[in-house]
Amino acid sequence: MSRSVLVTGGNRGIGLAVARRLGAGGDRVAVTYRSGPPPEGLFGVRCDVQDAAAVDDAFDKVEAAQGPVEVLVTSAGITNDTLLIRMSEDDFTSVVDTNLTGTYRVVRRAARHLMRAKAGRVVVISSTAAMSGVVGQVNYAASKAGLIGMARSLARELAPRGVTVNVVAPGLTDTDMAAALTQGQRDKIVGQIPLGRMATADEVAVTVAFLASAEAAYITGVVIPVDGGMAMGH
Repeated sequence: MSRSVLVTGGNRGIGLAVARRLGAGGDRVAVTYRSGPPPEGLFGVRCDVQDAAAVDDAFDKVEAAQGPVEVLVTSAGITNDTLLIRMSEDDFTSVVDTNLTGTYRVVRRAARHLMRAKAGRVVVISSTAAMSGVVGQVNYAASKAGLIGMARSLARELAPRGVTVNVVAPGLTDTDMAAALTQGQRDKIVGQIPLGRMATADEVAVTVAFLASAEAAYITGVVIPVDGGMAMGH
């Protein structure tokens, strides 16, 4: 059956790849975006997840267009990299508020229907930075680690209502975020990856699509790294 899907941050990178894959599978897919035009062929809703009122408004528009959200993928996120001694309080809190608190806002809004329906899927996009740490990403790694604790707590809360909550933790992925790194930075990270290359956004999307599928009905509270082996052992 075609499901109502919402992908936050679905206008580029991993979020867009997830949205297109789920749409190709027959789902009705909406995406949120903060700036620029909405992606072609998808129902887009402008939304800044730092704004609780904007989150409510986005859900209202999605529900009016395609029904209550049955599958939620939280991919909206930002980086603001610098060493701790140079990191301002705003550098830290803006990343945490977008990546971690923004996810709380979105999942809380979606949970109303999911719990009443006693069915649904939530897939949270974290990062291997949450497990291994990255120099210059104290704010980003903290936010992404927080998502794992949040998701596992939600998995326990929502499991009695038939809702699964899982985490996908990509490593270095060929997106705009990776393109912002210097070639030397990319080469250094790739040198630490056993498979010796970056992931593609679609490789991450395949994993998300599985966790959102009927076949994954008995999987909840897990963290799946999609990172070429970089985080093995964590």
